Amino acid sequence: MSKNYNKYMSLAGVNFANLTTDALRTLAVDILSEKIHGISFSPYTEGQKPGNDITEAQIKDRLDIIKPNVNWVRSFSSTEGNQHTPKVAKENGLNTLVGVWLDGDLENNEKELANAIEVARAGHVDILAVGNEVLLRGELSEDALIAYIKRAKQALPDIEVGYVDAYFKFEDYPKITEACDVILANCYPFWEGCPADYSLLYMKDMYRRAVKAGRGKRVIITETGWPNQGTAERGAIPSFDNALKYFINTYLWAEEESIEVFYFSSFDETWKIEDEGDVGAYWGLWNKDGKLKYV
Repeated sequence: MSKNYNKYMSLAGVNFANLTTDALRTLAVDILSEKIHGISFSPYTEGQKPGNDITEAQIKDRLDIIKPNVNWVRSFSSTEGNQHTPKVAKENGLNTLVGVWLDGDLENNEKELANAIEVARAGHVDILAVGNEVLLRGELSEDALIAYIKRAKQALPDIEVGYVDAYFKFEDYPKITEACDVILANCYPFWEGCPADYSLLYMKDMYRRAVKAGRGKRVIITETGWPNQGTAERGAIPSFDNALKYFINTYLWAEEESIEVFYFSSFDETWKIEDEGDVGAYWGLWNKDGKLKYV
């Protein structure tokens, strides 16, 4: 970022006491106009969810909305049309963190891995993420996950390969950490009930713990965010202003310390209510219709 935003920063983040909502909007839009590092990208539109097949045309339409404001996109899956996201992203000048979705469906896991390898060999993958929170969900064993990671690394010796999970899982599973080229850590103060005023300090601690567990390996924050509506998670309260403040603090800190952060998420997704409650639908920087929330 070329502008000197960090004059606002302290250890705990920006002192927001004298900033109106309009001032927060302006600061957030300025940060986006300078381009954030990356964003978690889901191409689904209203009424769609995982299980629906996605076309390249739809992926392009959704990427066209966000591409002026990001440098990287992170995808979550390599089946059901999602395997086209990396190619479309590359055609639009974006870097790619490409996901291989793993769970207890071993047959589908093979499709996911095979498709991702094919996409990578075509030159569309910068970093490959083999699995997303599969240990957190308890759907695969440590040894099974390591076997998938090793297969990806053997097939793609010139591509960085990692695994995405909550930051503390890299402390809990040192063999997983060792198997990864890069540590891909999800950091959510919200889901741990942290009040918004302390959320940046909390995320800094999450990140440092992942760094320590990584023992010198590069650490990327692959998900973090704050919802603007929904039910509170203990002391963590969703609101328009809290979401704005969290976004601003995240990227001023990331700029100050040269940390790679993929924000969660690109668009609001109604389908997530089923798993996460009402708050699940309101994590996007853009709403479900593709309109930036903060203008």
